[in-house]
Amino acid sequence: MKPERSDREITLDLTIKPLSPHFGTEILGANVSAGGDNVALAVRQAWLDAGGLAVVRDQDLATDRHIAFAQHFGPLFGNPDEKPLQDTVSIYMHPDHPEIYRVSNQVDGDGKPKGRKGAGTYWHSDVSFREQPAGASILSAKQIPPSGGDTIFCDQSRAYEALSETMKGVLAPLHAIHDFEVAAHSQYTNRVLVADDLKGSTNRALHPIVRTHPETGGKSLFVNPGFTSHIQGFHQDESRTLLNFLYSHCMQPEFLYRHRW
Repeated sequence: MKPERSDREITLDLTIKPLSPHFGTEILGANVSAGGDNVALAVRQAWLDAGGLAVVRDQDLATDRHIAFAQHFGPLFGNPDEKPLQDTVSIYMHPDHPEIYRVSNQVDGDGKPKGRKGAGTYWHSDVSFREQPAGASILSAKQIPPSGGDTIFCDQSRAYEALSETMKGVLAPLHAIHDFEVAAHSQYTNRVLVADDLKGSTNRALHPIVRTHPETGGKSLFVNPGFTSHIQGFHQDESRTLLNFLYSHCMQPEFLYRHRW
């Protein structure tokens, strides 16, 4: 059971407010840069209670504090060791802190990109093509455009809960393959890679379509157009039909939150 959604006070004088009627929370009064472990742990708990989305406004996170805060959510990804994934993403990593992945549409004085321009232009769950996908992502905006650039989040837990019991039964035993190659050859990614170079196990993983959260016990859908290749054991047309149904189901407005930076 999720806690009743209402404005409420928790420790450290933090105020928790819902972002939308069903999904996400806003945390007021937190200074995650200087607040130490207690603030970070309180923010993490509020994030869990809200179903996996929390907004903490007006933060000025230096890179080292960003990393320190993120470590309260679990082990961090650094620069991948394998190729060609390394060559593809390493140019967008912070040069001194590879845990930080930079997203930008700007270039430096030499014409090199300051960050990944095409990131986030397609629905995805971060690094779901890994055997151990990301448990959380922490976004910190440094420069924002005068308009646009919104980030939309999908509540896969509520999307799962809204399915019929029959469909839940169909999905329960199914697994899907998540593959970096899906995004690598997408028209939206602004890059071209050789398919044969992307066959390493670290770039492809098998995950249940319905995952159970290790801490809350809640169930959620775990498929995304960005990296999910196909459903194991299904013919291609069967897989595409079921996945497209799930994508359309998840993208209904009642399961989405649009964040305007």
